[in-house]
Amino acid sequence: MRDSKHRLMVEQLDNKLQIYTPLLNINPPEKGWLHVIRKAYKMSFRQFGERLGLTPPSAENIEKREMEGSITLKSLEEAGRALNMKLVYGFVPMDGSIKRSIEIKARALATEIVRTTSNTMALEDQENTDERIKRAIDERTQQILYEMPRYLWD
Repeated sequence: MRDSKHRLMVEQLDNKLQIYTPLLNINPPEKGWLHVIRKAYKMSFRQFGERLGLTPPSAENIEKREMEGSITLKSLEEAGRALNMKLVYGFVPMDGSIKRSIEIKARALATEIVRTTSNTMALEDQENTDERIKRAIDERTQQILYEMPRYLWD
């Protein structure tokens, strides 16, 4: 990345997100976090609803919406507070880091560009060797990483 401010931002963001990487392996309970926490407290829907200022059916609906994935962050945060919990919200890079995600995308784009060029050359009886194609992909990947063009994410 030629832009040192951008490179620094990626490094700082990766450092900040790194502590959350172990969370990639944690799946929410089948019935949702609100349900299992409420059950652990042996709290009824009536009690849960009272803490939220809602009727028991409305409290039950909140659990249902969490399980379906249709609950808002605001509602989830309020329900968590009613259960003496704090909602922690964030993202964890599936490739391990932002930098790694960029590298994977750059390599995929470089491979596509080089393969297209190579196929055109093969049609013109100027086929490349596998070694030369690999080297070209590596070089194009480094060029894309250095330039960080906006079309990387197209």
